[in-house]
Amino acid sequence: MAGYTGSKDEYLKRLRRIEGQVRGIARMVDEDTYCIDVLTQISAVTKALQAVSIGLMEDHLGHCVVDAARSSHEEGAEKVREAADAIARLVRS
Repeated sequence: MAGYTGSKDEYLKRLRRIEGQVRGIARMVDEDTYCIDVLTQISAVTKALQAVSIGLMEDHLGHCVVDAARSSHEEGAEKVREAADAIARLVRS
């Protein structure tokens, strides 16, 4: 079971909202909207995706990593490495 299962509906709702924002940005570009206005909307979408990422990471740490650590030291260490790699990817993006 995924660590976010309890919040799945909330995540899907947020992602659908982000999807609508992205479609809005595409429409803005198609309509030759002022550059700064498009960039402002891109910034909003980026922040919204970052919020989803942080929530997913919290769920992963609180569920998947904790369960693995309870199972065995090796499984826990692997999940911590996996989470650290995911955090590194998020920081670089």
